[in-house]
Amino acid sequence: MAYHPFRHLGLKFLSVGVAFGLWFTVAGERTVDRTLLVPLVTSNPPEGIELVDSLPGTVEVRVRGASGLLSQLSAGAVIAMIDLSRATEALKYAYLGPSEVQAPIGVEVVRVTPEMVPLRLEKSVTRSVRVVPNVEGEPALGFVAGAASVEPASVEVSGPESAMRRLQGAKTLPVSVSGRRSQVREEVAIDVRDGSLRLTTPVTATVTVPIQPRPIDRLILLVPVRVRNAGRGRSAQVVPAVVAVAVHGPQDVVEALRPDGVSAFVDLAGLGPGRWYNRPVRVDPAQDVVVVRTEPATVQVRIK
Repeated sequence: MAYHPFRHLGLKFLSVGVAFGLWFTVAGERTVDRTLLVPLVTSNPPEGIELVDSLPGTVEVRVRGASGLLSQLSAGAVIAMIDLSRATEALKYAYLGPSEVQAPIGVEVVRVTPEMVPLRLEKSVTRSVRVVPNVEGEPALGFVAGAASVEPASVEVSGPESAMRRLQGAKTLPVSVSGRRSQVREEVAIDVRDGSLRLTTPVTATVTVPIQPRPIDRLILLVPVRVRNAGRGRSAQVVPAVVAVAVHGPQDVVEALRPDGVSAFVDLAGLGPGRWYNRPVRVDPAQDVVVVRTEPATVQVRIK
């Protein structure tokens, strides 16, 4: 198709007119300097190296340009950036000059304050650490929380070498047992607390807390002592005929025990009649209840 230089001539004149109008508008504006507080970010972190201390969130940047253009700069239009692609552990400062600042066309970067930013870089370390369940609150009255368990028991954490040396474990977010009467099982996030550390894989943990009736101690009086294995057709005299039994166990179970419901006895297997024997008192344990002692521990028994 042949080129016709005079085709759409009106549109061409209009475009040239608009361009000249914009140029005259901008050229007619005053050139001014302005100081901005701009974000400071890093880019291209090297493999195996960690930035330990946090950098300043912002720096001051002196810019120059047309007054209208500078007045319309939006937040984030100017950014100071530290390139870490060639950083090593030996690097102690980063230089911030105009070339480290990204700005829109027409905005000249004059100066950055501060010009030097201190850096602390360390070797990156990854290791497995135990997960520590974080349990808060108290169960309902008369109940007690048992030892909490957590799954997974360990996670991998990465971060600067010095922070990893201080890390004792990764805590879960709090799990509340307040007012509970039965087992608590909850899935929560894991928190390594130190902002320079991170989980290599985002995971949650399942925390399980057993809730049981609070154990108490009780001395049950006037428990009758029975005899076993006295022999066919024989009886036995027991002195004293009743004892006190000290027990330990869940509050609701222990409080429900009655003297005649506690099985205290002496075993007379192999013993003959006609004399007195000093025999230990034994007690058949009730479910979930521990027998601590009997008072007295032994009784006198005579087989008839």
